[in-house]
Amino acid sequence: MNVDDANKIFRRAIIKSFFEPYLLERGFKRSDVRHPQLVDCHGMMRSKILYIFFDVETGADYPDGDEWFIVDMLAPGKLDLPDELHCIDYFTNVFGDENADKPDYWHHRELVRYKCGKSKKLDDALEFIDSKYGELTNLLEELDKVIS
Repeated sequence: MNVDDANKIFRRAIIKSFFEPYLLERGFKRSDVRHPQLVDCHGMMRSKILYIFFDVETGADYPDGDEWFIVDMLAPGKLDLPDELHCIDYFTNVFGDENADKPDYWHHRELVRYKCGKSKKLDDALEFIDSKYGELTNLLEELDKVIS
């Protein structure tokens, strides 16, 4: 088995056995929303305005790929984000149709390191995911109130 396949298997296992159960305990629910670019990836949500997905593919070919993964958070493209939120620190766009006026989704990606060498940082990684989700949800919900 090559390192790419091994890292994908390990990442899926740690997400299914640790991250998903703990997020469910923290009020997240499984979502039927599918990620437009990630294969076999179902989302989770605590708010209907932001969905969270785990990207096990990106960087799986790295030797330390068993220590981290990418979390991708998607918001509906119908939201009219102000310029200060349309940037690499907050949201970039995902287009299904490159000729469309609005993106299908806005997304925010974060590298989540859950292990450094022999030191596991699972609880720290979970806290980071939960707090980043909360921060972005609050921004989007405030924006949605202003727009509505």
